[in-house]
Amino acid sequence: IIFAKRIKMTKIGVLSDTHGHLPKEVYEFFKDVDLIIHAGDIGSVDVLNELQAFKKTVAVYGNIDDFDVVVLTEKVENIEIEGLKIMVTHIGGYPNRYERGIKELIEIERPNIFISGHSHILKVINDPKYSLLHINPGAAGRQGIHQISTLIRFTIDSVPKDLEILEFNK
Repeated sequence: IIFAKRIKMTKIGVLSDTHGHLPKEVYEFFKDVDLIIHAGDIGSVDVLNELQAFKKTVAVYGNIDDFDVVVLTEKVENIEIEGLKIMVTHIGGYPNRYERGIKELIEIERPNIFISGHSHILKVINDPKYSLLHINPGAAGRQGIHQISTLIRFTIDSVPKDLEILEFNK
């Protein structure tokens, strides 16, 4: 009998725009994830530290983040998970409306998944022009225009799959 090598699946949790408030829903919804990605506007070092104490975390700073958060994070993060390239930034736009500078980075880096925040509007859009999946997790914090807070989780098993959304009152 020949057994195929088991391929590890990686579970990812994505959030953005916490604005200094980490909702309790994060702990239940992300309890089984391997990695949390925070797409900016973290709001405080305390939120960043709390996430990092809970799970391995990749975070970028946003336009409301102060010096204490900025010195611990980057404007853009490029990571690779199971052969998929993931680009993360806060103000990135979305397919056909990428921010200036970000569009050029997408063309250079060619990510499979592009994650951004800022708009407080949850979006998951396939971008056939750049062959990528765009994810904006909306906003998880209390401040902003959104009426409902949102979190996203998905699995990478050579491709992104099983994407789930949690909506809860802000």
